[in-house]
Amino acid sequence: MGKNCVIIGGGIIGLSSAYYLQKAGHQVTVIDQGSMDSGASYVNAGYLTPSHIIPLAAPGVMKQGIKWMFSSKSPLYIKPRINADFLKWTMAFNSSCSEKNVAKAIPAIRDINLLSRDLYSDIKDTENFSFQLEKKGLLMLCQSEHMLEEEGHVLALATKEGLPARMLSAAEVQQKMPNAKLNIKGAAFYECDQHTTPGEFMEELKTLLVQKGATFLKQEQVVDFDFNGKKIRAVKTAYGTTLEADEVVLATGAWAGSLNKKLNLNILMQAGKGYRINSETETGITLPSILCEAKVAVTPMNGFTRYAGTMEIAGINHTINKARVEAIAEAVPKYFENVAITEQEKAEAQCGLRPVTPDGLPYIGKTSKWENLTLAAGHAMMGWSLGPGTGLLVSEIIDGKKPSLDLGVYNPDRKF
Repeated sequence: MGKNCVIIGGGIIGLSSAYYLQKAGHQVTVIDQGSMDSGASYVNAGYLTPSHIIPLAAPGVMKQGIKWMFSSKSPLYIKPRINADFLKWTMAFNSSCSEKNVAKAIPAIRDINLLSRDLYSDIKDTENFSFQLEKKGLLMLCQSEHMLEEEGHVLALATKEGLPARMLSAAEVQQKMPNAKLNIKGAAFYECDQHTTPGEFMEELKTLLVQKGATFLKQEQVVDFDFNGKKIRAVKTAYGTTLEADEVVLATGAWAGSLNKKLNLNILMQAGKGYRINSETETGITLPSILCEAKVAVTPMNGFTRYAGTMEIAGINHTINKARVEAIAEAVPKYFENVAITEQEKAEAQCGLRPVTPDGLPYIGKTSKWENLTLAAGHAMMGWSLGPGTGLLVSEIIDGKKPSLDLGVYNPDRKF
């Protein structure tokens, strides 16, 4: 018998969970406090990135973050504030910025990325979807010898993990993008990576889920739960809706923390804001590229080029920080000299909130507090890349099947 599954959160993680639960024969209801057409799942860089094996919590990141606090245009900004949850997260993040954490995270990040990347292709073929999915790899563009050396070190780790990648000279990169005017020293090239146009996939997936019987409750905020022993009996919304549930999936992304207290969970999470600028101007950019010194992602999407970046840990808000938008706009022509971002394009910039855990690994799995609650949140900058993989794991967890990956490192009850 199929179960009645209530999924809280309608982003890429929630919809991917709905997709695989529906395929397994369950009835799914997705509740989202927004309109399910904006946010991090729509404004991200669209990367499927097995290459991104180093977690955000790595040696030196906290020290660098403190230095960057005093720059309005820095790629990483952690806003200091007196808040118990933030202070606990900061202490845990600082303690996670270690070689030990990186060593633990690398195989976990690699495996779920590879699983999820291949599932995008599988979904496209199985469902006859038409969303952009290109297998062109990813360039890490460097303007200094120091950055080339750093990227070479990461590339060596990646190739050791079995990921196909190689270093390229500036001339070799130029050959790959002959119509772009590049100002670089060289690049690391990851052949294992792919890219998409996020909005296309999200729209096709939402349409399919509804066609197959899923229910969407948009602009409804979950505010409480009914309990029966160690089980969640029902989910309650601000509009007075009560949904009985056999299983509950918490996939609220950056908003997961707001429900923690209702569920008596000790989940450390902070919102990391990112920005994107879209441009329909011809650029000659044909390969996804990260501008390494500037920490800006450049993606040739379907009909436009997207420039995305920054990690602004400053609480739950959607305020557009114009200085950070300007930093992205200023960085691009330093690498691509033929590109100019217009004032109108900057004015139309959007942001999204990414859920950041202290160690850079998501929470995926059952919590010891509730028998029928599965967490799927905390994917930070890799939420888009890890969506389908996480959804499959959620379905396997709820069905009691052996998971496709070892879930130990993603345990929601782990300590920092």
